[in-house]
Amino acid sequence: MVVRLAMVNGKARDTSALGRFWARALGWTVFSDRPGATAAGPPGFTWPAPGALCLDFIGVPDPAAGRGRLHLDLATTSAAHQTELVADLLRHGATRADVGQGEVPWAVLADPEGNVFCVLEPRDVYRDTGPIAAIVVDCADPRALGRFWSQALGWAVHESSADLTRLRSADGTGPYLEFLRSSGTRSAFHLDLLPYPREGRKVELSRLHALGATAADVGQGDVAWTVLADPEGNVFCVLAD
Repeated sequence: MVVRLAMVNGKARDTSALGRFWARALGWTVFSDRPGATAAGPPGFTWPAPGALCLDFIGVPDPAAGRGRLHLDLATTSAAHQTELVADLLRHGATRADVGQGEVPWAVLADPEGNVFCVLEPRDVYRDTGPIAAIVVDCADPRALGRFWSQALGWAVHESSADLTRLRSADGTGPYLEFLRSSGTRSAFHLDLLPYPREGRKVELSRLHALGATAADVGQGDVAWTVLADPEGNVFCVLAD
């Protein structure tokens, strides 16, 4: 029994506009668009598709108030693809961003609501990830936080050092989950987990607490899902359905 990574959750003022932007960025489709909530996923995605990841944008008055240490790195297949993708995103509402990166081969951008993300140059390690190369979490101790998330998700450790720990799903598909030694604050995104099988939710919550997760209050009130924080305080949710 384990929880699986089901979605990256983003907070937005205009969920429909931000959902369309990210669907374009990833070559995905918007599969749900209702007032205050918009979701995008791979073509043909049906919630909750086993082993597939989606993006879910929830409307809030001030997304900046909930910014955390998670950002997305997008994969490209060639230098021309990187150039074309960056140009297309800039035409559709992205802006250049400076997070102190200096001269680097990747492009640092911000989406229309200011969430920073990177468009990477082609890298062999990301050649089969799909459009999202990595979900990157800035942290103080990549090894320790990587251990927590590896145990939480049942994901394999592909690399571990004092500066970077890289995880991937046990079947070797989809994006990497990376923990990078950094103090940066990047976006209004967090991870949402779904218990599998779903009737094991209480057992999974107990297991996550035993691994080092703690209850978190972000003003969610009485909701069906459970808000937790990992050992470095990064908020995530365990969904009810």
